[in-house]
Amino acid sequence: MTTFNLRTVRLQSGELFRDVREVELEPLALGGQRYIPIPEKPEAALTLTRTSSGLLLELEFSVRMVGPCVRCLADAGLTVDVQAREYQATSPGESDELTTPYVSDDSLDLSAWARDAVALALPDKILCREDCAGLCPVCGRDLNAEPHEHEEEESDPRWEKLAELKDRL
Repeated sequence: MTTFNLRTVRLQSGELFRDVREVELEPLALGGQRYIPIPEKPEAALTLTRTSSGLLLELEFSVRMVGPCVRCLADAGLTVDVQAREYQATSPGESDELTTPYVSDDSLDLSAWARDAVALALPDKILCREDCAGLCPVCGRDLNAEPHEHEEEESDPRWEKLAELKDRL
């Protein structure tokens, strides 16, 4: 876990601090599948800006996520460019909106923040290629390697009345 001690940086209002840190990333589990970050410790640009009412935190890095394609289960990978921003108020009061969950006792949890930022930057579906055909729902073969069709099976006679009703609509 990579953390950054915010007490080491003394900023006046309007000043900023920039640094490059290696951030340790753990594999992500999405939809029951495991996606591994490459590299496991990407270099991230961290920027802290003191405002009149708090601290603006910015994190930028790139990482490649590798795992199975959601359609055909072949190897898939994509590069994720992360630009994350958080705000921590000096005196947040009772409002949760003015605090970030990544700061606790003046310690910034860079690993948790980076992991969440990667998860938010990922697309809905991770594919091996845009036109991935997936797996055959009947026999389970990879339709990218073996495109094929199956003959239509006869319908169950118990469903005939519903089929007639469907045809009338």
